[in-house]
Amino acid sequence: MGMGRRRIGIIGAGWVSAYHLPAWMRQSERAELVAIADPSPSAIEARLAAFDIAHHYTSAQAMLDAEQLDAVDICAPREFHVELVRLAAAKGLDIICQKPLAPSYGEAIDLLASLPNMGRLMIHENWRFRAYYRRMKAWLDEGLAGEIRQVRFEFLSSGMIADAEGKRPALIRQPFFRTQQRLLVMEVMIHHLDTLRYLLGELEVVTARLERSNRDIVAEDVASVVLRRTSDGILVTINANLAVHGAPPSPRDHLRIFGARGTLELDGNLLSAEGAQQRRESFDPDETYQGAYDATIAHFLDSLDGKVAMETSPGDNIKTLALVEDIYRLSRFDPERNPL
Repeated sequence: MGMGRRRIGIIGAGWVSAYHLPAWMRQSERAELVAIADPSPSAIEARLAAFDIAHHYTSAQAMLDAEQLDAVDICAPREFHVELVRLAAAKGLDIICQKPLAPSYGEAIDLLASLPNMGRLMIHENWRFRAYYRRMKAWLDEGLAGEIRQVRFEFLSSGMIADAEGKRPALIRQPFFRTQQRLLVMEVMIHHLDTLRYLLGELEVVTARLERSNRDIVAEDVASVVLRRTSDGILVTINANLAVHGAPPSPRDHLRIFGARGTLELDGNLLSAEGAQQRRESFDPDETYQGAYDATIAHFLDSLDGKVAMETSPGDNIKTLALVEDIYRLSRFDPERNPL
């Protein structure tokens, strides 16, 4: 391309940026981190201590005005995504934005309709880039399962069950869970819905039920969902529940695909195939976690370089957001109507 390294600005120095930054550092041959913006001095301090970033700013606007950037990585909380995408788009920059693109499907549609047709936009939806899901997709494409008959997904944790002191491990780890108006589906299951679309193709929501297990949160932490694959009607059942007695405090994905030729199963970090062919592969959890961020940011740059088609483009990601919205709509979840 002959344009040299892309100049990147990071917006948001919070929790998730600690995984974005190493991913950018691994791309140092084609991307250079020139600036980071965050209103919190302590958050900025923490990142500058660990990573080599030339300039820092207290606001995205100040950074965008002062720096000559090629692209921005938006790691700020979801309630700021819409305005930050607008700011960066107004400068004609390429953008990668953490999920969800907007707090609701409607707001995402409005945002996309209003964007000037300038830079490219990718949603940072990294779960589908986890090494075991990439491998599972390869096994599916290879025909290891044969014709699929049923799909079952579980995501179970005891994190919302209070300990002897009344503390809930999930709320100690992620205190912002307390006040989220949309919790389990918009914060966590959005990843699983996106990954299932990546593995299986387009889906629609048949039925959904959401519940809340405790009064320390305002939104749902239990979800039962049935989806149907639009091409052939296969049913996909999902049970996600953060208040399961006997489950580990941190949830792990458990996905089973039952096919005519074989069963593909991901249980935590172990991927296996049974049936026509036997295969077992295990993945290092920490490596896979950081690796998904690495792969997502590499994919963003590959797509900007014209090497690959962008997977989690707005046109694709809006379909994941539509599923999230349908689950909330069909479940008619209202914590005020379901007091404990």
